[in-house]
Amino acid sequence: MSSIMTNSAAMTALKSLQATNQALETTQARISTGLRVGEASDNAAYWSIATTMRSDNKALSSVQDALGLGAAKADVAYTGINSAIDVVDEIKSKLVAAREPGVDKAKIQSEIGELQNQLTSIATSASFSGENWLSQDSAATGYTATKQVVASFNRAADGTVSVGTVDIDTSAIKLFDANAAASGILDTDFTTTGAGAVTVSISTLDITAANFDDTDLDEMISEVDTAISSMTTAASDIGSSKGRIDMQNDFVSNLMNAIERGIGALVDADMTKESTRLSALQTQQQLGTQALAIANGSSQTILSLFR
Repeated sequence: MSSIMTNSAAMTALKSLQATNQALETTQARISTGLRVGEASDNAAYWSIATTMRSDNKALSSVQDALGLGAAKADVAYTGINSAIDVVDEIKSKLVAAREPGVDKAKIQSEIGELQNQLTSIATSASFSGENWLSQDSAATGYTATKQVVASFNRAADGTVSVGTVDIDTSAIKLFDANAAASGILDTDFTTTGAGAVTVSISTLDITAANFDDTDLDEMISEVDTAISSMTTAASDIGSSKGRIDMQNDFVSNLMNAIERGIGALVDADMTKESTRLSALQTQQQLGTQALAIANGSSQTILSLFR
């Protein structure tokens, strides 16, 4: 039945065109943003997961920065100790040379004094971002021998989060300690048993001291050699810590990439699929517009019957 009050064909065509336009808007939004799930209304579960994981990835980015900072501190400390080992090697050579009868010990002591100054300069300069692992003051307020490097951001199954750290004990690697009640590798006092019976450290030894004899000198050489061994161990420990930090940094980088891929699998739009769908919907829109025009034209046919 034809009616001028109700045009069923036009209503059907209009509804179909509206559905096509809505689907076209959705497809265009996906193509514009590259996201299949851009809002919670698109898929609440996937949007929630993706939002949480994006937040975690930002936290992991900060972890990467912290690991880079920690690696730099460890590298500076290692460089300082490595340089100090070379200087202490020189001091040992000077002491061995001083063992030769008839040498001018005053001149050798002058050279040793310059080397001692260099050790102090190395330890003081081995600082990064205001933190120095080689020259410390254990009496300072808030001092802690264990240095922590943020290494991970963890989310448990129940949603609770925690931060993991790499702990580095600097008590065994420090060269100097300003605290009179403590000491580092190079300012630890020892007392010789020769005629001089002097109490000195590597940073303060003086072979020209009164009553200083060959026994004292031999014991100093032994103490210097022990210090070199201690610094070698310290350098090895720092190298191990830096190696772990570097491995953790690589892991965090790979983890961030994996999380990003997982987020993409949940919310990213398939651009090939969406472009194909866009072409189809544009065609449907054109056909729907024509169908609506044809349906609206039926009323004009009824009008012609009254002419």
